[in-house]
Amino acid sequence: MKDLCKDDISYTQNRELSWLRFNQRVLEEAQDPGVPLYERLKFVSIFESNLDEFFMIRVGSLTDIALMKEEHVDNKSGWTAERQLTEIFKAVAPLYKKRDKAFSEVENALCGFGVARCEPDALTGADKKFLDKYFVNYVLPVLSPQVIDMHHPFPHLANNVLHVMLRIKSGGRTALGIIPVPQALPSMVFLDGAGVRYVLTEEILMAYASQVFGKCEIEAAAVIKVTRNADISPEDESFDVDGDYLTHMKKVLKKRGRLAPVRLEIQGGLPDDLVEELCGRLRIGRAQVYHSHAPLKMGYVFSLADKLPEGFKITYPDFSPQPSPMVSRNGPMLPQILRRDILLHFPYESMDPFLRLLREAAADPSVVSIKITIYRLASTSKIIGYLTEAAENGKDVTALLELRARFDEENNINWAERLEEAGCTVAYGIEGFKVHSKICLITRQNGGDIQYITQIGTGNYNEKTAKQYTDLSLMTADPDIGADAAGFFKNMLIGNLEGEYNHLLVAPSGLKKGILNLIDGEIMKVKAGGEGEIFMKLNSLTDRDVLTRLSEASRAGVRIRLLVRGICCLLPGIEGKTENIEVHSVVGRYLEHARIYCFGKGAERRFYIGSADLMTRNTEKRVEIASPVLDAGLRQRLVDILETQWHDNVKARVMQPDGRYKKPGGAEYNPVDCQQFFIDEAVKNASRPVPAPVPPAA
Repeated sequence: MKDLCKDDISYTQNRELSWLRFNQRVLEEAQDPGVPLYERLKFVSIFESNLDEFFMIRVGSLTDIALMKEEHVDNKSGWTAERQLTEIFKAVAPLYKKRDKAFSEVENALCGFGVARCEPDALTGADKKFLDKYFVNYVLPVLSPQVIDMHHPFPHLANNVLHVMLRIKSGGRTALGIIPVPQALPSMVFLDGAGVRYVLTEEILMAYASQVFGKCEIEAAAVIKVTRNADISPEDESFDVDGDYLTHMKKVLKKRGRLAPVRLEIQGGLPDDLVEELCGRLRIGRAQVYHSHAPLKMGYVFSLADKLPEGFKITYPDFSPQPSPMVSRNGPMLPQILRRDILLHFPYESMDPFLRLLREAAADPSVVSIKITIYRLASTSKIIGYLTEAAENGKDVTALLELRARFDEENNINWAERLEEAGCTVAYGIEGFKVHSKICLITRQNGGDIQYITQIGTGNYNEKTAKQYTDLSLMTADPDIGADAAGFFKNMLIGNLEGEYNHLLVAPSGLKKGILNLIDGEIMKVKAGGEGEIFMKLNSLTDRDVLTRLSEASRAGVRIRLLVRGICCLLPGIEGKTENIEVHSVVGRYLEHARIYCFGKGAERRFYIGSADLMTRNTEKRVEIASPVLDAGLRQRLVDILETQWHDNVKARVMQPDGRYKKPGGAEYNPVDCQQFFIDEAVKNASRPVPAPVPPAA
């Protein structure tokens, strides 16, 4: 296949297999005895939901490509779409066995703490009577069972919806029966008595199936789930140019549940001939069928949190984001930011200073406008409240809201309607380019002068994920950055993707170019007899141009350290190609989400933080922003963050030249858990004297 690919693939790997290795690292957290038991169960659930999305999007996309007449070859592996699908299906099968083993071990251990998933057939006495009554009164009335025969066609199996599939026998004849698990029902029901005991709804249907179909004999039964291609693009759907884009998006979303199947999961036993029949009806191959002992939908795990017994150490110790040591808790935010740049580190530090800034701006008579990009918001958002309040106070509020944020489309549609009702200007991005940047610009009149307060972040304006994801938020009154931000919003509102900026790196026109130039700068230092260094923290690294340039830098002698949580298509330690490159990955209690780009050594280091991973979709198909960090103290803080993560030997894994990962050594002598370090640091910093309030700005 090498001759089909123009690029050197000797030091790169397929992105899909790299992602599967990332999800395997998630599963390793479920297998780690050092992780509290309930948290291990949550990691099994996260592994499962990650895999769902992977099949819906990545496998769905490759399936579409494989159907095209035009041949597509992956420029990291040289594989066609068909070859990639074959390798994916082969790599996923062992993960199911590892998932089942991890799930079984955790469930068995949780039983010792009184937390147990109960099988309906094993219940007796009062528990059995309760479940009988619950089924008759609450479950049976909402069921829609169906027999499949010549008069009853095989139904559409909606995406990611559980069904109980049965072979039933009545009067000497056999037929298929199917019971959709009603989404109106809770995913589980709790039993009375000591401990936390519960029964899953799909397992109730399995146990009572004979009552659903009358006097039929149940010959075989299993829970099944079909995963469908959800890689639907609004740009691929016909759109009336005189119509409403909001309405168009609502129509697009309805199509997602009816696209082609890409996977069938089976929990329980079905005979081979029935599995073959299902494959035929769904038009998938046996390689796309996965058998599971664990439940097929594990979102229920998060509902257990409020019912867990106290006194047992089966969850992480409580931690709440702490006040930032840079911020006075008593004084207004505006004068503090005018005095110096402020950097917040989530989830160790609270998002509250940014929320306070928005709240103050909404009421400040000198503030004339607030502009913000929105990609994902919490289901209950204070930020929307402050924006609508600002608009009601007569300020010009503009929200560049991305309706195409995958799986958050409906939520964003609802927020868009609310913002419009409040009098905000709402724009929906640019055709063909998702707006993924995280930037907020507050413009203030100070006498005859204009003041800009700019916030640029690595994560979404989401109060919930700010407590779960590690992210950075920079707030600055730097006039040059503010002028670039003002130019950015102007360009976005007129659809100009080729805008020029003096300080900000903006995709799709300037981010990749800027990163490549910075890499070239380190190469030139080495060629001039100096030292070159690159240190980056990302979620994913796949952009072919960046991969090639990093290999060139390695060959020139530049030291390159990469902290890449998820996909990394660059293989380190390949002789003559990447021997000066090291790759670490950290998967822990919090999802590592911050993007930091560092170039150079010592006082000459140049730092940027931003919203973009170095993936082709980010550098070429999205609107992204990276901002320089100019304050010397903040630059040193970024160094400390990067170095602490790099020396993690508890949650980190080190990539090998073959793309596999192994644990670093030394944890038995001096364990370094970077996330726990930052928790301890935040608690210690919060106990220090609070900075004195800064007088209000003139």
